[in-house]
Amino acid sequence: MKKTILALSLAAAMPTFAADYTDGDTHKNDYNWMQGNLMYAVNELPGESDHDYLELEFGGRSGILDYYGYADVFNLTSSDSSDKDGKDRIFIKFAPRISLDGLTGTDLSFGPVKELYIATLFNWGGGGSDTTYKAQNGDVKTIEGSTTNNAFVGLGSDVMVPWLGKVGLNFYGLYSVNDKDWNGYQVSTNWFKPFHFFENGSFISYQGYIDYQMGIKSEYGATSSNGGVMFNGIYWHSDNFALGYGLKAFKDVYGIEDSSGFKSTGFGHYFAATYKF
Repeated sequence: MKKTILALSLAAAMPTFAADYTDGDTHKNDYNWMQGNLMYAVNELPGESDHDYLELEFGGRSGILDYYGYADVFNLTSSDSSDKDGKDRIFIKFAPRISLDGLTGTDLSFGPVKELYIATLFNWGGGGSDTTYKAQNGDVKTIEGSTTNNAFVGLGSDVMVPWLGKVGLNFYGLYSVNDKDWNGYQVSTNWFKPFHFFENGSFISYQGYIDYQMGIKSEYGATSSNGGVMFNGIYWHSDNFALGYGLKAFKDVYGIEDSSGFKSTGFGHYFAATYKF
């Protein structure tokens, strides 16, 4: 398979042994990939939004730098009826990690942990208009639609998990750049598991991630101190194409308490058609 088959296989494609950089060669595991995803979301929360978007996704490894990111463009046809009409068209996520093994020239692996990182994550854009709703306790709340500007920093790792293989696991502190304050924590994990292979070299994978926030402060508009998402995707992959469906579970996402006036807990559906560059 071509190198671009790494597009969603960050956990599965790399070696399962410890990342030993004691020989000084931090570039021996370098690789990179990029792909375009045409997406459609159904019942995305919060707010039960249906919308189309184009996603440019990329990632790789260069020396001690492990990186992943994507840029989303919403409402491609500029439809007046779109849930995204009049809102920010662009959302960007960038998640670079710096290998502590490579930085120190030391093998820091232990047990199932194969490599340690200084982990960072940045979210920009995707804001919208304010939303007013009634919480479960009867209070009227307003969620400000200011553009997202968050920075996360913490400790990351690659961990071997039975059947799934190598899984990324990161623990961050969240700094809200808009509020100029630390605002809770986030645990994130991601995985990619090919589980059925065809004679032509294509395969089906189970891939996904979990992002869960804790300790969210109410003073910045949160009505729940914790919440998050879990994405479960089944995808068919070939050398240059992929097709997939993802079921995303939401629980008080973004610290918004689920209510009859504004839904933030439930399930969303995602359909994807991918071209790998």
